[in-house]
Amino acid sequence: MIQTASAKPSWPRAIGIGIAVSVLTAIVMVALLKAGVSPFPKPPSLAFAETLLGRSLPMPVGLLFHTVYVTFWSVVFVRYFPRKTLPTALGLAAVLWVVILVVFFPVIGWGLAGLAIGPQLIPASALPHLLFGLLLWGLDRYCGRRGGS
Repeated sequence: MIQTASAKPSWPRAIGIGIAVSVLTAIVMVALLKAGVSPFPKPPSLAFAETLLGRSLPMPVGLLFHTVYVTFWSVVFVRYFPRKTLPTALGLAAVLWVVILVVFFPVIGWGLAGLAIGPQLIPASALPHLLFGLLLWGLDRYCGRRGGS
Protein backbone atom coordinates (compact mmCIF):
# COMPACT_ATOMS: atom_id res chain seq x y z
CA MET A 1 0.00 0.00 0.00
CA ILE A 2 2.73 2.46 0.87
CA GLN A 3 4.55 1.89 -2.43
CA THR A 4 1.32 2.39 -4.39
CA ALA A 5 0.65 5.71 -2.68
CA SER A 6 4.19 6.97 -3.27
CA ALA A 7 4.03 5.90 -6.93
CA LYS A 8 1.23 8.38 -7.60
CA PRO A 9 2.22 11.62 -9.26
CA SER A 10 2.43 14.57 -6.90
CA TRP A 11 -0.53 16.83 -6.23
CA PRO A 12 1.29 19.95 -7.51
CA ARG A 13 2.16 18.16 -10.76
CA ALA A 14 -1.41 16.90 -11.25
CA ILE A 15 -2.91 20.31 -10.45
CA GLY A 16 -0.37 22.04 -12.70
CA ILE A 17 -1.28 19.78 -15.61
CA GLY A 18 -4.96 20.45 -14.94
CA ILE A 19 -4.50 24.20 -14.93
CA ALA A 20 -2.40 24.03 -18.12
CA VAL A 21 -5.07 21.95 -19.87
CA SER A 22 -7.72 24.36 -18.61
CA VAL A 23 -5.89 27.46 -19.85
CA LEU A 24 -5.07 25.98 -23.25
CA THR A 25 -8.61 24.74 -23.90
CA ALA A 26 -10.07 28.06 -22.69
CA ILE A 27 -7.81 30.03 -25.06
CA VAL A 28 -9.00 27.98 -28.01
CA MET A 29 -12.68 28.11 -27.07
CA VAL A 30 -12.74 31.85 -26.23
CA ALA A 31 -10.88 32.63 -29.47
CA LEU A 32 -13.45 30.65 -31.47
CA LEU A 33 -16.30 32.38 -29.62
CA LYS A 34 -14.81 35.85 -30.19
CA ALA A 35 -14.19 35.05 -33.88
CA GLY A 36 -17.86 34.15 -34.26
CA VAL A 37 -17.03 30.57 -35.27
CA SER A 38 -18.37 28.88 -32.14
CA PRO A 39 -22.07 27.89 -32.30
CA PHE A 40 -22.41 28.23 -28.52
CA PRO A 41 -24.53 31.19 -27.42
CA LYS A 42 -22.04 31.63 -24.56
CA PRO A 43 -19.31 29.48 -23.00
CA PRO A 44 -20.99 26.47 -21.37
CA SER A 45 -19.09 27.02 -18.12
CA LEU A 46 -20.40 30.59 -17.95
CA ALA A 47 -23.94 29.38 -18.70
CA PHE A 48 -23.58 26.82 -15.89
CA ALA A 49 -22.31 29.42 -13.42
CA GLU A 50 -25.19 31.74 -14.32
CA THR A 51 -27.70 28.91 -13.92
CA LEU A 52 -26.22 27.89 -10.59
CA LEU A 53 -26.11 31.44 -9.21
CA GLY A 54 -29.31 32.64 -10.91
CA ARG A 55 -27.93 35.82 -12.49
CA SER A 56 -25.75 37.17 -15.27
CA LEU A 57 -22.05 36.94 -14.60
CA PRO A 58 -18.87 38.23 -16.23
CA MET A 59 -16.69 35.94 -18.35
CA PRO A 60 -13.99 35.50 -15.64
CA VAL A 61 -16.52 33.68 -13.45
CA GLY A 62 -17.21 31.23 -16.27
CA LEU A 63 -13.48 30.77 -16.78
CA LEU A 64 -13.09 30.03 -13.08
CA PHE A 65 -15.80 27.36 -13.27
CA HIS A 66 -14.08 25.95 -16.39
CA THR A 67 -10.73 25.86 -14.60
CA VAL A 68 -12.12 24.05 -11.58
CA TYR A 69 -13.95 21.46 -13.70
CA VAL A 70 -11.06 20.76 -16.07
CA THR A 71 -8.48 20.72 -13.27
CA PHE A 72 -10.59 18.30 -11.23
CA TRP A 73 -10.85 15.76 -14.05
CA SER A 74 -7.20 16.24 -15.00
CA VAL A 75 -6.14 15.50 -11.42
CA VAL A 76 -8.34 12.40 -11.41
CA PHE A 77 -6.63 11.19 -14.60
CA VAL A 78 -3.05 12.06 -13.59
CA ARG A 79 -3.26 10.78 -10.02
CA TYR A 80 -5.67 7.88 -10.16
CA PHE A 81 -5.88 6.32 -13.61
CA PRO A 82 -3.66 3.24 -13.69
CA ARG A 83 -3.20 3.43 -17.48
CA LYS A 84 -2.38 6.87 -18.82
CA THR A 85 -2.49 6.03 -22.51
CA LEU A 86 -3.91 8.12 -25.33
CA PRO A 87 -6.97 5.83 -25.66
CA THR A 88 -7.59 6.15 -21.90
CA ALA A 89 -7.38 9.96 -22.01
CA LEU A 90 -9.66 10.06 -25.05
CA GLY A 91 -12.03 7.64 -23.30
CA LEU A 92 -12.28 9.97 -20.31
CA ALA A 93 -12.88 12.87 -22.69
CA ALA A 94 -15.62 10.89 -24.46
CA VAL A 95 -17.37 10.01 -21.19
CA LEU A 96 -17.25 13.66 -20.10
CA TRP A 97 -18.63 14.70 -23.51
CA VAL A 98 -21.62 12.38 -23.08
CA VAL A 99 -22.18 13.82 -19.58
CA ILE A 100 -22.17 17.32 -21.07
CA LEU A 101 -24.75 16.30 -23.69
CA VAL A 102 -27.05 14.34 -21.37
CA VAL A 103 -26.76 16.22 -18.05
CA PHE A 104 -25.02 19.55 -18.38
CA PHE A 105 -26.78 20.98 -21.48
CA PRO A 106 -30.27 20.20 -20.14
CA VAL A 107 -29.40 21.77 -16.77
CA ILE A 108 -28.36 25.06 -18.40
CA GLY A 109 -31.50 25.12 -20.57
CA TRP A 110 -29.98 24.07 -23.89
CA GLY A 111 -31.92 20.80 -24.01
CA LEU A 112 -30.74 17.22 -24.41
CA ALA A 113 -27.52 17.26 -26.47
CA GLY A 114 -27.96 21.02 -26.91
CA LEU A 115 -30.81 20.48 -29.36
CA ALA A 116 -32.77 23.47 -28.00
CA ILE A 117 -29.98 25.59 -29.53
CA GLY A 118 -29.33 23.34 -32.51
CA PRO A 119 -27.75 20.06 -33.60
CA GLN A 120 -24.46 21.84 -34.31
CA LEU A 121 -23.74 21.80 -30.58
CA ILE A 122 -23.17 18.03 -30.69
CA PRO A 123 -20.00 18.10 -32.83
CA ALA A 124 -19.05 21.54 -31.50
CA SER A 125 -19.01 20.18 -27.97
CA ALA A 126 -17.03 17.12 -29.05
CA LEU A 127 -14.09 19.21 -30.27
CA PRO A 128 -13.11 20.75 -26.91
CA HIS A 129 -13.39 17.33 -25.31
CA LEU A 130 -11.10 15.86 -27.97
CA LEU A 131 -8.67 18.72 -27.31
CA PHE A 132 -8.95 18.04 -23.57
CA GLY A 133 -8.06 14.37 -24.04
CA LEU A 134 -5.12 15.11 -26.33
CA LEU A 135 -3.70 17.86 -24.10
CA LEU A 136 -4.20 15.83 -20.94
CA TRP A 137 -2.37 12.83 -22.37
CA GLY A 138 0.36 14.97 -23.95
CA LEU A 139 1.06 17.10 -20.91
CA ASP A 140 1.06 14.08 -18.63
CA ARG A 141 3.67 12.45 -20.86
CA TYR A 142 5.66 15.66 -21.48
CA CYS A 143 5.87 16.62 -17.83
CA GLY A 144 7.34 13.23 -16.98
CA ARG A 145 6.24 10.85 -14.28
CA ARG A 146 8.15 11.84 -11.20
CA GLY A 147 7.58 9.68 -8.19
CA GLY A 148 6.34 6.74 -10.25
CA SER A 149 8.03 3.84 -11.91
